[in-house]
Amino acid sequence: MKRLIVAGLLLLLAGCSVTRQAEVSHTDAPNGIVRLNYGQAMLQNAHYDAYVTNGTATRECQSMGYATASFYGQPIKTCSIFSGSVCLNESVTIQYKCLGYAVNPSATQAWY
Repeated sequence: MKRLIVAGLLLLLAGCSVTRQAEVSHTDAPNGIVRLNYGQAMLQNAHYDAYVTNGTATRECQSMGYATASFYGQPIKTCSIFSGSVCLNESVTIQYKCLGYAVNPSATQAWY
């Protein structure tokens, strides 16, 4: 009976997968870097939707004058809340590199 309860508890905890929406936390226009963050609580298997996150980063890159965004590097996990030696909440940072030059067709051209 004890094994059945432990197995059921493990299956329950393994199924705690949550989709988070990453928000823009930092932009660097000269270098073309966009950083997005989302939080992950203890015992939670949080992940992000790559399509939505890429769209958010591309929109931010376009506001800085670039054409598109590309995933850059690996996600960086940093503990944001400690309780003793246990991490209760992690902050996950996702980096994107802005690429290309965005042509703005609505801008008036100055022909010399």
